[in-house]
Amino acid sequence: MTDRKPMQLRLPPDLKAWIASEAAKNGSSQNSEVIRAIRDRMARTEADQT
Repeated sequence: MTDRKPMQLRLPPDLKAWIASEAAKNGSSQNSEVIRAIRDRMARTEADQT
């Protein structure tokens, strides 16, 4: 069983297009690209706090 919860996300057209492009380039889903971007930002934020 997973603890993931669905979340509706409204994006400006330019961000949606970028996510779609990155997903196609990386052979992944758009959801995976959003998660990747958020995790990258989390890592940078945590690194800045240390």
